[in-house]
Amino acid sequence: MRLRLAVPALLIVLAGCSSTPDQDSTDLTVSTAEKPVVAADNEAAPDPGNFKPSAAFTLRWRRNIGNVGFSTDQSANPIVHPGQVRWRMKRDYGDMGNSVLRPIVLDDSIYAANAKGKILRLKPDSGEQQWRVDSGITITGGLGGGAGLILAGGEKGEVVAYGEDGKLRWRTVVSSEVLGPPQIAGEIVVVRSGDGRIAGLSAADGKRKWLYEHAMPALVVRSSAGVTIRDGTIFAGFAGGKLAAIDLASGNLKWEATLSEPRGNTELERMSDITSAPQADDEVVCAASYQGRVGCFAEAQGNLLWSKEMSSDKGLTLAGKYIYGVNVSGELFAMDKTNGSSAWKNAQLATRHTAAPAVMGDYLVVGEKESYIYAIKREDGSIAARLKTDGSPILAPPIELNGGLLVQTRNGGLYSVTLH
Repeated sequence: MRLRLAVPALLIVLAGCSSTPDQDSTDLTVSTAEKPVVAADNEAAPDPGNFKPSAAFTLRWRRNIGNVGFSTDQSANPIVHPGQVRWRMKRDYGDMGNSVLRPIVLDDSIYAANAKGKILRLKPDSGEQQWRVDSGITITGGLGGGAGLILAGGEKGEVVAYGEDGKLRWRTVVSSEVLGPPQIAGEIVVVRSGDGRIAGLSAADGKRKWLYEHAMPALVVRSSAGVTIRDGTIFAGFAGGKLAAIDLASGNLKWEATLSEPRGNTELERMSDITSAPQADDEVVCAASYQGRVGCFAEAQGNLLWSKEMSSDKGLTLAGKYIYGVNVSGELFAMDKTNGSSAWKNAQLATRHTAAPAVMGDYLVVGEKESYIYAIKREDGSIAARLKTDGSPILAPPIELNGGLLVQTRNGGLYSVTLH
Protein backbone atom coordinates (compact mmCIF):
# COMPACT_ATOMS: atom_id res chain seq x y z
CA MET A 1 0.00 0.00 0.00
CA ARG A 2 1.40 3.39 -0.95
CA LEU A 3 1.34 6.01 1.78
CA ARG A 4 0.99 9.58 0.61
CA LEU A 5 1.32 12.84 2.50
CA ALA A 6 -0.51 16.10 2.07
CA VAL A 7 2.76 17.86 2.88
CA PRO A 8 5.13 17.21 -0.02
CA ALA A 9 8.46 18.10 1.53
CA LEU A 10 8.35 15.46 4.27
CA LEU A 11 10.27 12.24 4.64
CA ILE A 12 9.33 10.50 7.88
CA VAL A 13 11.53 7.97 9.66
CA LEU A 14 10.75 5.44 12.40
CA ALA A 15 14.10 4.57 13.93
CA GLY A 16 15.39 2.78 17.00
CA CYS A 17 41.20 12.59 -2.23
CA SER A 18 42.94 14.30 -4.60
CA SER A 19 42.76 17.78 -6.19
CA THR A 20 43.45 16.42 -9.67
CA PRO A 21 40.39 16.87 -11.92
CA ASP A 22 38.76 13.47 -12.47
CA GLN A 23 37.46 12.17 -15.76
CA ASP A 24 33.75 11.49 -15.57
CA SER A 25 30.65 12.26 -17.56
CA THR A 26 29.65 15.40 -15.63
CA ASP A 27 28.76 18.21 -18.02
CA LEU A 28 30.89 21.18 -17.01
CA THR A 29 29.94 23.43 -19.88
CA VAL A 30 29.57 27.10 -19.04
CA SER A 31 27.04 29.14 -20.95
CA THR A 32 26.92 32.92 -20.84
CA ALA A 33 25.18 33.58 -24.13
CA GLU A 34 21.78 32.03 -23.55
CA LYS A 35 18.87 34.21 -22.59
CA PRO A 36 16.71 33.28 -19.59
CA VAL A 37 13.51 31.42 -20.31
CA VAL A 38 10.64 33.65 -19.24
CA ALA A 39 7.47 31.78 -18.37
CA ALA A 40 4.30 32.49 -20.27
CA ASP A 41 1.09 32.80 -18.31
CA ASN A 42 -0.63 30.08 -20.35
CA GLU A 43 1.97 27.31 -19.87
CA ALA A 44 0.84 23.78 -19.03
CA ALA A 45 2.54 23.75 -15.63
CA PRO A 46 0.40 24.88 -12.67
CA ASP A 47 0.24 28.62 -13.02
CA PRO A 48 0.34 31.10 -10.12
CA GLY A 49 -2.25 33.25 -11.79
CA ASN A 50 -1.90 36.33 -13.89
CA PHE A 51 0.51 38.96 -12.69
CA LYS A 52 1.94 42.07 -14.22
CA PRO A 53 5.76 41.89 -14.27
CA SER A 54 7.38 44.85 -12.56
CA ALA A 55 10.93 43.46 -12.60
CA ALA A 56 12.99 41.07 -14.73
CA PHE A 57 15.68 38.45 -14.22
CA THR A 58 18.81 38.53 -16.38
CA LEU A 59 21.02 35.48 -16.79
CA ARG A 60 24.74 36.18 -16.36
CA TRP A 61 25.95 32.58 -16.83
CA ARG A 62 24.98 29.02 -16.14
CA ARG A 63 26.80 25.75 -15.55
CA ASN A 64 25.97 22.10 -14.91
CA ILE A 65 27.85 20.25 -12.16
CA GLY A 66 25.89 17.00 -12.23
CA ASN A 67 22.78 15.69 -10.50
CA VAL A 68 22.59 16.81 -6.90
CA GLY A 69 19.99 14.30 -5.72
CA PHE A 70 19.37 10.58 -5.81
CA SER A 71 17.23 8.58 -8.20
CA THR A 72 13.52 8.20 -7.63
CA ASP A 73 14.12 4.77 -6.09
CA GLN A 74 15.88 5.35 -2.78
CA SER A 75 15.85 1.72 -1.66
CA ALA A 76 19.64 1.55 -2.04
CA ASN A 77 20.12 4.63 0.14
CA PRO A 78 18.79 3.83 3.62
CA ILE A 79 18.58 6.63 6.15
CA VAL A 80 21.24 6.21 8.83
CA HIS A 81 19.89 6.36 12.37
CA PRO A 82 20.94 4.66 15.62
CA GLY A 83 18.26 2.01 15.25
CA GLN A 84 17.04 0.03 12.27
CA VAL A 85 14.92 1.91 9.77
CA ARG A 86 11.58 0.11 9.58
CA TRP A 87 9.61 2.22 7.10
CA ARG A 88 9.45 5.63 5.53
CA MET A 89 7.06 7.86 3.61
CA LYS A 90 7.98 9.46 0.30
CA ARG A 91 6.80 12.79 -0.97
CA ASP A 92 3.48 12.74 -2.76
CA TYR A 93 4.83 14.16 -6.03
CA GLY A 94 7.80 11.80 -6.28
CA ASP A 95 11.15 11.90 -4.55
CA MET A 96 13.27 14.95 -5.30
CA GLY A 97 16.46 13.58 -3.82
CA ASN A 98 17.97 12.92 -0.42
CA SER A 99 20.13 16.02 -0.57
CA VAL A 100 19.32 19.70 -0.38
CA LEU A 101 22.59 21.08 -1.70
CA ARG A 102 23.42 24.74 -1.89
CA PRO A 103 26.61 26.45 -3.10
CA ILE A 104 28.63 28.81 -0.92
CA VAL A 105 30.68 31.91 -1.75
CA LEU A 106 33.98 32.44 0.09
CA ASP A 107 36.80 34.88 -0.68
CA ASP A 108 35.61 35.66 -4.20
CA SER A 109 35.13 32.00 -5.18
CA ILE A 110 32.09 29.76 -5.54
CA TYR A 111 32.17 26.25 -4.09
CA ALA A 112 29.48 23.83 -5.22
CA ALA A 113 28.88 20.09 -4.92
CA ASN A 114 26.72 17.26 -6.19
CA ALA A 115 25.49 14.25 -4.24
CA LYS A 116 27.97 11.97 -6.01
CA GLY A 117 30.77 13.63 -4.11
CA LYS A 118 32.20 16.11 -6.59
CA ILE A 119 33.22 19.47 -5.10
CA LEU A 120 34.14 22.32 -7.44
CA ARG A 121 35.68 25.74 -7.09
CA LEU A 122 34.37 28.22 -9.69
CA LYS A 123 35.02 31.82 -10.67
CA PRO A 124 32.04 33.99 -9.65
CA ASP A 125 32.10 36.24 -12.71
CA SER A 126 32.00 33.43 -15.28
CA GLY A 127 31.43 30.06 -13.60
CA GLU A 128 34.77 28.84 -14.96
CA GLN A 129 36.17 25.87 -13.05
CA GLN A 130 39.32 26.44 -10.97
CA TRP A 131 39.55 22.94 -9.54
CA ARG A 132 37.45 19.86 -8.89
CA VAL A 133 37.89 17.04 -6.39
CA ASP A 134 36.12 13.77 -5.74
CA SER A 135 35.45 13.55 -2.01
CA GLY A 136 34.60 9.85 -2.18
CA ILE A 137 31.42 10.31 -0.16
CA THR A 138 27.72 10.66 -0.98
CA ILE A 139 27.18 14.27 0.03
CA THR A 140 23.94 14.81 1.93
CA GLY A 141 24.77 17.71 4.21
CA GLY A 142 25.73 20.29 1.63
CA LEU A 143 28.76 22.56 1.85
CA GLY A 144 29.97 24.86 4.57
CA GLY A 145 33.18 26.75 4.97
CA GLY A 146 35.33 29.51 6.34
CA ALA A 147 38.81 30.09 7.76
CA GLY A 148 40.35 28.55 4.66
CA LEU A 149 38.31 25.33 4.82
CA ILE A 150 35.61 23.86 2.57
CA LEU A 151 33.45 21.35 4.47
CA ALA A 152 31.06 18.61 3.36
CA GLY A 153 28.99 16.01 5.21
CA GLY A 154 28.00 12.57 3.97
CA GLU A 155 25.41 9.82 4.06
CA LYS A 156 27.44 7.61 6.41
CA GLY A 157 28.41 10.37 8.81
CA GLU A 158 31.60 11.34 7.00
CA VAL A 159 32.88 14.89 7.33
CA VAL A 160 35.62 16.07 4.98
CA ALA A 161 37.58 19.33 5.03
CA TYR A 162 39.45 20.71 2.02
CA GLY A 163 41.68 23.74 1.74
CA GLU A 164 41.02 26.49 -0.75
CA ASP A 165 43.64 24.80 -2.94
CA GLY A 166 41.50 21.65 -3.21
CA LYS A 167 43.76 19.52 -1.02
CA LEU A 168 42.28 17.31 1.69
CA ARG A 169 43.02 18.67 5.17
CA TRP A 170 41.25 16.06 7.26
CA ARG A 171 38.46 13.48 7.30
CA THR A 172 36.42 12.17 10.22
CA VAL A 173 33.14 10.40 10.99
CA VAL A 174 30.29 11.48 13.25
CA SER A 175 27.51 9.33 14.69
CA SER A 176 25.10 9.24 11.71
CA GLU A 177 24.13 10.86 8.41
CA VAL A 178 24.98 14.55 8.15
CA LEU A 179 21.77 16.29 7.07
CA GLY A 180 22.72 19.96 7.23
CA PRO A 181 25.86 21.74 6.01
CA PRO A 182 28.81 21.69 8.46
CA GLN A 183 29.64 25.15 9.73
CA ILE A 184 32.79 26.74 11.10
CA ALA A 185 33.10 29.49 13.67
CA GLY A 186 36.46 30.37 15.14
CA GLU A 187 38.38 27.13 15.64
CA ILE A 188 35.31 24.87 15.84
CA VAL A 189 33.44 23.02 13.10
CA VAL A 190 29.82 22.33 14.04
CA VAL A 191 28.20 19.24 12.52
CA ARG A 192 24.61 18.15 13.03
CA SER A 193 23.68 14.52 12.41
CA GLY A 194 20.35 12.81 11.87
CA ASP A 195 20.27 11.15 15.29
CA GLY A 196 19.78 14.42 17.18
CA ARG A 197 23.47 14.98 17.99
CA ILE A 198 25.57 18.08 17.36
CA ALA A 199 29.35 17.64 17.37
CA GLY A 200 31.98 20.33 17.84
CA LEU A 201 35.13 19.37 15.92
CA SER A 202 38.55 20.96 15.86
CA ALA A 203 39.00 22.98 12.67
CA ALA A 204 42.67 22.02 12.71
CA ASP A 205 42.37 18.23 12.56
CA GLY A 206 38.68 17.22 12.81
CA LYS A 207 39.00 15.68 16.29
CA ARG A 208 35.91 15.94 18.45
CA LYS A 209 36.00 18.61 21.15
CA TRP A 210 32.47 18.17 22.49
CA LEU A 211 29.14 16.47 21.77
CA TYR A 212 25.62 17.74 22.43
CA GLU A 213 22.87 15.10 22.49
CA HIS A 214 19.13 15.63 22.30
CA ALA A 215 16.57 12.87 22.79
CA MET A 216 14.76 11.76 19.62
CA PRO A 217 11.19 10.42 19.60
CA ALA A 218 10.35 7.24 17.70
CA LEU A 219 8.84 9.11 14.78
CA VAL A 220 10.58 12.15 13.29
CA VAL A 221 10.43 14.26 10.16
CA ARG A 222 13.60 13.81 8.15
CA SER A 223 14.90 17.21 7.14
CA SER A 224 18.03 19.04 6.07
CA ALA A 225 17.90 21.33 9.09
CA GLY A 226 21.26 22.69 10.05
CA VAL A 227 22.15 25.13 12.80
CA THR A 228 22.58 28.88 13.09
CA ILE A 229 25.72 30.25 14.78
CA ARG A 230 25.76 33.79 16.09
CA ASP A 231 28.08 35.51 18.58
CA GLY A 232 29.38 32.31 20.14
CA THR A 233 25.98 30.62 20.38
CA ILE A 234 24.57 27.76 18.31
CA PHE A 235 20.81 27.82 17.77
CA ALA A 236 19.19 24.54 16.78
CA GLY A 237 15.65 23.23 16.53
CA PHE A 238 14.71 19.66 17.37
CA ALA A 239 11.89 17.14 17.25
CA GLY A 240 9.04 17.82 19.63
CA GLY A 241 9.13 21.56 18.99
CA LYS A 242 12.23 22.23 21.11
CA LEU A 243 14.61 25.12 20.45
CA ALA A 244 18.06 25.10 22.05
CA ALA A 245 20.87 27.63 22.49
CA ILE A 246 24.25 25.89 22.87
CA ASP A 247 27.59 27.41 23.82
CA LEU A 248 29.96 27.18 20.85
CA ALA A 249 33.15 26.78 22.89
CA SER A 250 31.98 24.05 25.26
CA GLY A 251 28.85 22.48 23.78
CA ASN A 252 26.97 23.20 27.02
CA LEU A 253 23.28 24.10 26.91
CA LYS A 254 22.59 27.78 27.56
CA TRP A 255 18.81 27.54 27.40
CA GLU A 256 16.06 25.41 25.93
CA ALA A 257 12.56 26.58 25.04
CA THR A 258 9.41 25.02 23.67
CA LEU A 259 7.94 26.39 20.46
CA SER A 260 5.14 23.84 20.08
CA GLU A 261 3.81 20.91 22.07
CA PRO A 262 3.02 17.60 20.35
CA ARG A 263 -0.74 17.04 20.07
CA GLY A 264 -3.01 14.30 18.78
CA ASN A 265 -3.82 10.65 19.37
CA THR A 266 -1.33 9.02 17.01
CA GLU A 267 2.41 9.36 16.58
CA LEU A 268 1.86 10.92 13.16
CA GLU A 269 -0.48 13.53 14.60
CA ARG A 270 1.92 14.25 17.47
CA MET A 271 4.89 15.13 15.29
CA SER A 272 5.79 18.76 15.90
CA ASP A 273 9.39 19.01 14.74
CA ILE A 274 11.45 22.09 13.96
CA THR A 275 12.74 21.05 10.54
CA SER A 276 14.79 24.10 9.54
CA ALA A 277 17.56 26.22 11.00
CA PRO A 278 16.36 28.97 13.37
CA GLN A 279 16.90 32.59 12.30
CA ALA A 280 18.54 35.05 14.69
CA ASP A 281 19.60 38.68 14.95
CA ASP A 282 20.72 40.87 17.86
CA GLU A 283 17.25 40.82 19.41
CA VAL A 284 15.38 37.63 18.60
CA VAL A 285 15.69 34.05 17.44
CA CYS A 286 12.73 32.74 15.43
CA ALA A 287 11.72 29.26 14.32
CA ALA A 288 8.87 27.33 12.72
CA SER A 289 7.67 23.80 13.33
CA TYR A 290 5.75 21.22 11.34
CA GLN A 291 2.19 20.72 12.69
CA GLY A 292 2.98 23.35 15.29
CA ARG A 293 3.71 27.04 15.54
CA VAL A 294 5.86 29.93 14.32
CA GLY A 295 7.37 32.08 17.02
CA CYS A 296 10.20 34.29 18.24
CA PHE A 297 12.21 34.20 21.46
CA ALA A 298 14.49 36.64 23.22
CA GLU A 299 17.98 35.87 21.93
CA ALA A 300 19.72 36.10 25.32
CA GLN A 301 17.47 34.15 27.72
CA GLY A 302 15.09 32.27 25.43
CA ASN A 303 11.91 33.89 26.73
CA LEU A 304 8.98 33.41 24.36
CA LEU A 305 7.94 36.75 22.84
CA TRP A 306 5.06 35.42 20.75
CA SER A 307 3.91 32.37 18.81
CA LYS A 308 1.16 31.63 16.34
CA GLU A 309 -0.48 28.48 15.02
CA MET A 310 1.13 27.60 11.72
CA SER A 311 2.69 24.52 10.17
CA SER A 312 5.88 25.01 8.19
CA ASP A 313 8.59 22.58 7.10
CA LYS A 314 10.51 24.89 4.75
CA GLY A 315 12.10 27.42 7.08
CA LEU A 316 12.16 31.16 7.69
CA THR A 317 14.16 34.18 6.57
CA LEU A 318 14.70 37.09 8.95
CA ALA A 319 15.32 40.53 7.46
CA GLY A 320 14.86 43.84 9.23
CA LYS A 321 11.51 44.07 10.98
CA TYR A 322 9.97 41.00 9.37
CA ILE A 323 10.25 37.25 9.12
CA TYR A 324 9.35 35.61 5.82
CA GLY A 325 8.49 31.99 5.16
CA VAL A 326 6.38 29.34 3.46
CA ASN A 327 3.76 27.27 5.26
CA VAL A 328 2.89 23.64 4.48
CA SER A 329 0.08 24.79 2.20
CA GLY A 330 2.67 26.56 0.06
CA GLU A 331 1.58 30.08 0.99
CA LEU A 332 4.28 32.72 1.31
CA PHE A 333 3.92 34.98 4.34
CA ALA A 334 5.46 37.96 6.09
CA MET A 335 5.10 38.57 9.84
CA ASP A 336 6.30 41.28 12.21
CA LYS A 337 9.12 39.77 14.27
CA THR A 338 8.19 41.78 17.37
CA ASN A 339 4.60 40.56 17.76
CA GLY A 340 3.77 38.09 14.97
CA SER A 341 1.20 40.29 13.29
CA SER A 342 0.64 39.41 9.64
CA ALA A 343 1.97 41.84 7.04
CA TRP A 344 0.75 39.85 4.03
CA LYS A 345 0.14 36.36 2.67
CA ASN A 346 0.35 35.12 -0.93
CA ALA A 347 -1.24 31.83 -2.01
CA GLN A 348 -0.43 32.11 -5.73
CA LEU A 349 2.41 29.59 -5.46
CA ALA A 350 0.55 27.18 -3.20
CA THR A 351 0.65 24.32 -5.73
CA ARG A 352 4.32 24.68 -6.58
CA HIS A 353 6.10 23.46 -3.42
CA THR A 354 8.35 26.46 -2.99
CA ALA A 355 11.59 26.38 -1.01
CA ALA A 356 12.41 28.86 1.73
CA PRO A 357 12.82 32.44 0.47
CA ALA A 358 16.02 34.46 0.20
CA VAL A 359 16.13 38.24 0.50
CA MET A 360 17.49 40.34 -2.38
CA GLY A 361 17.04 44.04 -1.78
CA ASP A 362 13.34 44.87 -1.97
CA TYR A 363 12.44 41.34 -3.06
CA LEU A 364 12.16 37.79 -1.84
CA VAL A 365 13.42 35.18 -4.28
CA VAL A 366 12.07 31.62 -4.13
CA GLY A 367 12.59 28.47 -6.17
CA GLU A 368 10.08 25.66 -6.61
CA LYS A 369 9.57 22.12 -7.93
CA GLU A 370 8.78 23.17 -11.53
CA SER A 371 12.25 24.83 -11.73
CA TYR A 372 11.04 28.45 -11.74
CA ILE A 373 12.62 31.28 -9.79
CA TYR A 374 10.15 33.91 -8.55
CA ALA A 375 10.79 37.44 -7.33
CA ILE A 376 8.25 38.57 -4.71
CA LYS A 377 7.90 42.16 -3.52
CA ARG A 378 8.70 42.35 0.17
CA GLU A 379 6.31 45.25 0.73
CA ASP A 380 3.11 43.46 -0.30
CA GLY A 381 3.94 39.90 -1.39
CA SER A 382 3.02 40.39 -5.04
CA ILE A 383 4.87 38.53 -7.81
CA ALA A 384 7.24 40.79 -9.73
CA ALA A 385 9.13 38.40 -12.06
CA ARG A 386 9.91 34.80 -12.84
CA LEU A 387 12.43 32.76 -14.78
CA LYS A 388 12.60 29.08 -15.67
CA THR A 389 15.80 27.06 -15.21
CA ASP A 390 16.53 23.49 -16.34
CA GLY A 391 13.23 21.79 -15.54
CA SER A 392 14.29 20.21 -12.24
CA PRO A 393 13.23 21.28 -8.74
CA ILE A 394 14.97 24.02 -6.80
CA LEU A 395 15.20 22.76 -3.23
CA ALA A 396 17.33 25.38 -1.48
CA PRO A 397 17.15 29.17 -1.24
CA PRO A 398 19.37 31.17 -3.62
CA ILE A 399 22.52 32.83 -2.29
CA GLU A 400 23.85 36.33 -2.89
CA LEU A 401 26.54 36.68 -5.56
CA ASN A 402 28.06 39.98 -6.75
CA GLY A 403 24.86 42.00 -6.51
CA GLY A 404 22.76 39.15 -7.89
CA LEU A 405 21.87 35.58 -6.99
CA LEU A 406 23.19 32.07 -7.49
CA VAL A 407 20.67 29.23 -7.74
CA GLN A 408 21.32 25.47 -7.77
CA THR A 409 18.80 22.98 -9.19
CA ARG A 410 18.37 19.32 -8.39
CA ASN A 411 19.88 18.34 -11.75
CA GLY A 412 23.04 20.27 -10.93
CA GLY A 413 22.33 23.49 -12.80
CA LEU A 414 24.00 26.59 -11.40
CA TYR A 415 22.39 29.87 -12.52
CA SER A 416 23.92 33.28 -11.86
CA VAL A 417 21.21 35.90 -12.29
CA THR A 418 20.50 39.54 -11.58
CA LEU A 419 17.17 41.16 -10.87
CA HIS A 420 16.24 44.59 -12.23
